[in-house]
Amino acid sequence: QVQLVESGGGSVQAGGSLRLSCAASGYTSSPYCMAWLRQAPGKEREGVASIKSDGSATYADFVKGRFTISQDNAKNTVYLQMNNLKPDDTAMYYCAATSTLLGSPFNPTQYDYWGQGTQVTVSS
Repeated sequence: QVQLVESGGGSVQAGGSLRLSCAASGYTSSPYCMAWLRQAPGKEREGVASIKSDGSATYADFVKGRFTISQDNAKNTVYLQMNNLKPDDTAMYYCAATSTLLGSPFNPTQYDYWGQGTQVTVSS
């Protein structure tokens, strides 16, 4: 049974930083792609950043230059370093994983497994 467990959310002021972690377990081999997606109240879930097993990363335009996704394959953990946070970044952040990727890494339907989410709140 694959499980994804997020941690690291919290409340910060605008301009602050947070680091999210997502620990994956239950995989017999490393997932092909892992990603962070977020969902704010009343809005659709949207992709933030993704990383493939080869280390190649993709970022949504609204986080480029501020967020960095990375992975530690030995620990089966993916991180999201978030700097210069803005109130618009307030959302529930979810980790997701898939063994195959047939389309955009920011399409939620691409992912087979999801974490429970971790809340990020940024105040002005």
